[in-house]
This record gives sequence, C-alpha cells and structure tokens, in this order.
Amino acid sequence: MVAGYEDRPMIVVRYEGEERQFMPEEISSMVLAKMRETTEVYLGKTVKNAVTTVPVYFNNSQRQATIDAGAIAGLNVMRIINEPTAAALAYGLENMPVTNKGRIVLVFDLGGGTFDVSLLNIDPGIKIDKGLFEVATAGDTHLGGADFDNEMVKHSIREFIRKHGSMDIQSDQKALRRLSTACERAKRMLSSTTQTTIEVDSLHKGIDLCITITRSRFEELNKDLFGKCIKAVDKCLQDAKMDKSIVDDVVLVGGSTRIPKVQKMLREFFSRKELRRSINPDEAVAYGATIHASILSGGTDDTRLVDMLLRDVTPLSLGIEIGYDHGMSFVVPRNTAIPMKKVKEHYTTLCDNQTGASIVVYEGENASTKENNLLGEFVLSGILLAPKGVPCIDVIFDIDANGVLEVSAKDRDTGRKNNITITNRSGRLKKEEIERMALEAEMHRIKQIKLAEAVQED
Repeated sequence: MVAGYEDRPMIVVRYEGEERQFMPEEISSMVLAKMRETTEVYLGKTVKNAVTTVPVYFNNSQRQATIDAGAIAGLNVMRIINEPTAAALAYGLENMPVTNKGRIVLVFDLGGGTFDVSLLNIDPGIKIDKGLFEVATAGDTHLGGADFDNEMVKHSIREFIRKHGSMDIQSDQKALRRLSTACERAKRMLSSTTQTTIEVDSLHKGIDLCITITRSRFEELNKDLFGKCIKAVDKCLQDAKMDKSIVDDVVLVGGSTRIPKVQKMLREFFSRKELRRSINPDEAVAYGATIHASILSGGTDDTRLVDMLLRDVTPLSLGIEIGYDHGMSFVVPRNTAIPMKKVKEHYTTLCDNQTGASIVVYEGENASTKENNLLGEFVLSGILLAPKGVPCIDVIFDIDANGVLEVSAKDRDTGRKNNITITNRSGRLKKEEIERMALEAEMHRIKQIKLAEAVQED
C-alpha cells in the first residue's frame, strides 16, 4: 500500500509480469467483473444492472466508492443495501408469520473481516407500510474471522519461540502467511471438534511447527473479541430502546457464526432462545440482494415481493460544525431511516457584516468535530450585511435510498442557495477516471477471451 495522486491509497501488485498500482475501487471492480462474467455464462445473457451489499457501518465515501467500482466493472448499481438487511430480507420472506403481527428480528452478521448487528421489524400486515424496516444498527468494521485467526497466529508464534528460542520468525512474511492459513484451518476444525493441531512443515529455518490446541484454549485466546460481539448486540438494543425479551428471532449470518462459542453466548444472552440457522450463513446476503433486485426490476409476480418495502438507516449521526470551539450540531441522528430529508433552521453568522458562511459537514457521535469524520464543505455566499446573529440560514440534509448524502444551505433573506453532494474528502473518482478504468477493464476482458480461444485452438 502506497500513497498515490492526492494521497489516495494505492495497492501495489505484480500484474501481467510488471509492477502496477491500482486504486481500491479498481480491485473491487475486478471482483465484480468476475462475478458478472460468471453470471452471464450461467444465464446466457448480458448483465448490466446490480444490487450491491455493503457492511452496515460503511460510511458515505465507502458507499460512493462501491458505486464507482460497479461502474468500472460495467455495472449500473441500482441500489446499495446493508448486508444484515439483505440477509433479513432473505430470512423474512421464507419465514413470514401468517398473522398480521410483526416480528422483531435481530441479525447477527459476523463475517471474515466485519461485524454488524441489525435490529429489524418485519411487518407482514396489510398496512401501507408493509415491509422490512431497519430499526437500529451497531457493529465493528474491524472485527471478524481474520481477527480470531490472528490471535491463534500470535499464540503459535509464542509457542514456537518458547520451544526453539528467540528467532526472527515475525519478519518472515512467507512463514506468517503459511501459519495464518494453518490457523484458519484449525479454527474451522474447532467448530466441529474439541481439539485439533496446527501443523506447518518447515515453518521457519527448516523447523516444523506442530501445536495441539483445544476449543477452550481458542475461546480463551479470543475472549475479548467475543466480548465485543455481545457488547455490540447490547448497544443495538439500547439504541432502539428495546428490551431483549421482545426480540422474536435471532438470525445468524456470516461464516464466523459457526463458531460454537458465538452461538453459546447468543443463546445465553437471549435466555436460551433458539437461534435461526435455516439459511446458509455464507449465502444469505447474496440471496437477499437477489430478492431486492427482483423487486426493483419488476421481474416477479410474487405479491410478497412486489409489496415489500425496504428501508435502511444511517449508521452514524450527521451534522455541521458551529462556533469557534469546533462544536458539532447534529442534524440527522444515527439510526435514522433512509431515504430521508431533514431541514434544520435558524443557523446564523458569527461576525458582523459577514457575507459568507462555511458549511462544514461531519459524521460521528462526538460533541466535538475534532473527533468526528469530515465529509465535505462548501460556502454559502451573498449574505446581506447585518450584525452577527441576524441572518437566518436553513441547512437541508437529503439522503437517497443508497445512503448518498446531499447537503444544501439557503439564506432566507436573499434566497441564495448552495449545496454539495458529499463524496470522499480526498477525492472521489472523476467521471473521466471511471470511464478510463472501465475501458481498461473491458480491454483486459477481451484480451483474456482471445487468449482462452487461442489455447482452445491449440
């Protein structure tokens, strides 16, 4: 990883025999392009549209980058939905209660790299707001199966050094990669057995590694991480102002939910409630996204789908900076249902005869903007000369169904307006860059097809 143009993160790889630098959006687009090709082969037709899922805690710039990645891959991203919401949609349609009474469903999504908890209301009634509504979310963007693997890697290194003395194994990247693979394999085994071994032949300087590890030892190594999972569940319920007793179903999503300790903690937390595991935790998100794509494209006659509404929520609070002390004025609280539009009135100037006002937009929960994430800023100019505190400025936050935010400001006296569509502060990809990357991706695809055809002819 290196810094590129405008300090954008660039990923350095060996590509087609030479060193190349790719932006994260390009790497993501390669994955999407491969999925598109696989789908086209299966369906026998061209695919242009897609519904893409993201972790619930993806912020605005990350969602924008996902849309860009889709464009580079030649896809029109019709909608971005949160992964737990997609999983709940898959579950909800298969388990819709026969009565008009709604159900409160908690989706526990623990994957390989991220962890999300969502509390949803599945309303099967005959009211106009029939559908699936996200009530609250919580989670950790840096918690998942890989973190459990890393704890096992650290344990294995400690054991290796204890047996063979102080060595520079931690600087041997190849050895660490092989050890990480072995630890992941052992972790999977411990989901079905109480003891296994971590074995790597000639791990470092010709020395083999062979360690016996029990399920209880694995749980002890990761107790802090498991504790974070339950804390997030509790926070989600607190944000929704709900008691755990009213949760009807707990749905497990993500491969890491197969870990027995995770299931045991959830059963204990919810007073021995049976966990819902009827859907494949690795496929539930994709299944839900497919259902939503069917709704958007009008490709179904199933009235359950046609009438189904789907609403996500904002993962973080949104607001603007006010005063000289970097205060955060909250406009949109976290867990607000989207799409939405909110007007906050009566902002004003700080100085006499001030003719312009900077509107600086942040996301986060801290009262000080110094601790929050800057999204973007713009200037509302043309304010009439007046003593400080006299002008009246309204600020409007407008979030579409994809979670993309537009902020505008209006001076009541002059009617002057200005706005900004919030993108990554360090610079979202320009239209020309997306078009160039899309062309390069298409040229590479055609090149690969020709190579494959040449191989078949030989």
